[in-house]
Amino acid sequence: MEFFSNTVALSRAQFALTAIFHMLWPVLSTGMVIYLVVVEGLWLKTRNPDYYYHARFWSKLYILNFGIGVATGIPMEFQFGTNWAPFSEAVGNFFGSVIGFEASWAFMLEAAFLGIMVFGWERVNPIVHYLSTILVAVGANLSTLWILTANSWMQTPAGGEIIDGKFIVNDYFKAILNPFMAVSVSHMFLATLETSLFVIGGISAWYIFNNRQPAFFSKAFKIALAAAIAVAPLQIYVGHLSGEQVLHYQPAKLAAMEAQWETVPAGQPADWSLLAIPNQKAEKNDWEISIPNGLGYILELKKNLSAPVKGLKEWQPENRPHLIGLIYYSFRAMVGIGFFLAGLMLITTLHWLLGKLSTENIAKQKWLMFAWIFAAPLGYIAVESGWIVRCVGRQPWILYGQIRTVDAASQLPASNVLTSFLGFAVVYSFLFVAVLYFGSRIIRRGPRLDLPIPGVEVTRPAIETTPGEFVPDERPVEAQQ
Repeated sequence: MEFFSNTVALSRAQFALTAIFHMLWPVLSTGMVIYLVVVEGLWLKTRNPDYYYHARFWSKLYILNFGIGVATGIPMEFQFGTNWAPFSEAVGNFFGSVIGFEASWAFMLEAAFLGIMVFGWERVNPIVHYLSTILVAVGANLSTLWILTANSWMQTPAGGEIIDGKFIVNDYFKAILNPFMAVSVSHMFLATLETSLFVIGGISAWYIFNNRQPAFFSKAFKIALAAAIAVAPLQIYVGHLSGEQVLHYQPAKLAAMEAQWETVPAGQPADWSLLAIPNQKAEKNDWEISIPNGLGYILELKKNLSAPVKGLKEWQPENRPHLIGLIYYSFRAMVGIGFFLAGLMLITTLHWLLGKLSTENIAKQKWLMFAWIFAAPLGYIAVESGWIVRCVGRQPWILYGQIRTVDAASQLPASNVLTSFLGFAVVYSFLFVAVLYFGSRIIRRGPRLDLPIPGVEVTRPAIETTPGEFVPDERPVEAQQ
């Protein structure tokens, strides 16, 4: 097959594999560490031991995700030097330094204080430990800032120009604050937080659904729900802002997202394609359900009809995105999941207001708990779908409008790239199975409620009811002795 002898296609596939796999882990860790800051802060404020035990339990899943995220992130960045050397040489003046900021600012801050956060519970003052947790959270989210800054600059390059094949920076801050930067960072920050909230809520719902310590996990569930009340609708709004930016700066990508082949002339609002079967060869949709004037209302084009909404045929085939079906349905998966999570949040909030999430009633809400369990992995799918739209929709450019992807790849033997691609596939498959095993093991065992609390004598001895599950011993003191 032509694919196996095409160095550029193999390098793109390898980067896609490593990026998609890597993204699974920081998505959870950058959001979950904010939750750890919240529950540890609640413990310091209230001295309620449940919050302490929550911090200890959820930090195990955080550490697992952090470790795999580091292990998979480094090989991904190395590919800029191995598989994409011409690109790195051309844009290293800016792109390389921003990636360096991510390592020196974000990763080093995380690494410096992670040991205290993990092993310092009974070794340092609780305030020192809490500050360490906060600094780990800052470091984790600084990674989001710098990675999204670099990627946004690839989408809307600013602050310089290409001279003799190299990008020369003339305004560093303008390059950092490129047009996509603020909305992209906000969109990704909210995505990591929303994904983490529904994972925490989904795991908590699993315990409640199975009647395992429902009172204990109802606290985690309600914290996740309370945060989701703000995050879920805000994410939809920021996503809308991102769509407006795509319309303005990358109209070819918008046309691919909507599988819109024909240009809608000025003065006429565009229809919104709800579902379609794009036919890239025929340059049309074989089948389509659309909402009249829908796209015009969504992007507020009704207010300004002076400009046409361009269709894909406005660009030559070599200058527009390919894989239209993938872009089209990835976008709809992302949007559909966003609205589903917001709807689930709304329904759950109504249950809360009606008193159905009280300690006595929450375990009875079986269908609601099942819905949260079902929702737990959906955030991952939405994030991965969003990155597919973002990066595949940018093609054929690696630096939008300035450097083509085909010109940015290293001239390597296809057999070498195929070997490394298959090697990554095998190793990452093993890592994925390992993470599922250890993650499920942590969840099956549940929290340890017999751990000593710093500065507090143990007043709630724990008994092991099932292998690995400890609950407070509520028997009379005579029976305990």
